[in-house]
Amino acid sequence: MRRLMLALLLAVAPVMAMAAGAAGPTQSIAVGEVLRGRFVQERHLKGFNAPLRTEGHFVLAPGRGLIWRAEKPFAVTTVITANGLVQEVGGSETMRMPSSRLPFLSRLYDMLGGALAGDWRALETDFVVTRAGDDRHWQVDLTPRKADDPIAMPFHAITAQGSRFVETVAMVKPDGDADNLSFLDQALSSASLTAEEAAALDTLTK
Repeated sequence: MRRLMLALLLAVAPVMAMAAGAAGPTQSIAVGEVLRGRFVQERHLKGFNAPLRTEGHFVLAPGRGLIWRAEKPFAVTTVITANGLVQEVGGSETMRMPSSRLPFLSRLYDMLGGALAGDWRALETDFVVTRAGDDRHWQVDLTPRKADDPIAMPFHAITAQGSRFVETVAMVKPDGDADNLSFLDQALSSASLTAEEAAALDTLTK
């Protein structure tokens, strides 16, 4: 579960995290705006000749939460808000975890909120953050400050690259396994969440 949470956080947080005058995404997001897009995740595991591939869509709404909807090869929807996490498989709820039962969830959610506000310090507490490049092409490297930190432990190094938005995120585990995420068709909108999206995020308030 920690690996899933951190993967979702670090896949999306760098999309908007930007310090003034530093290389990083050039598009900011505000409360009331919604970022939508597609993702492709390839998990490279020892013993497998080909990566395990997952495709789907995501919705990110500051102040509301994140909807991470995998569609291929299986339908799995994960909803994360400040109140906790809900997961559905094939349209049926399979997991509901309030933040009170996931102590690390509040910390991860705070990191996401800080990153959305353009505050790199939200990540610098747990990672050494190295930025390079310019607005046309930037790269951000994240290295865990403490190998035994339960938040950062699953990964040895994380690299995000992009321009207006994050385009790729590579996450390498200490044992050599890796997750590569690509983001496509990203669009920032000031329109309200759809009724379906709002209902999904509201399930954690019930």
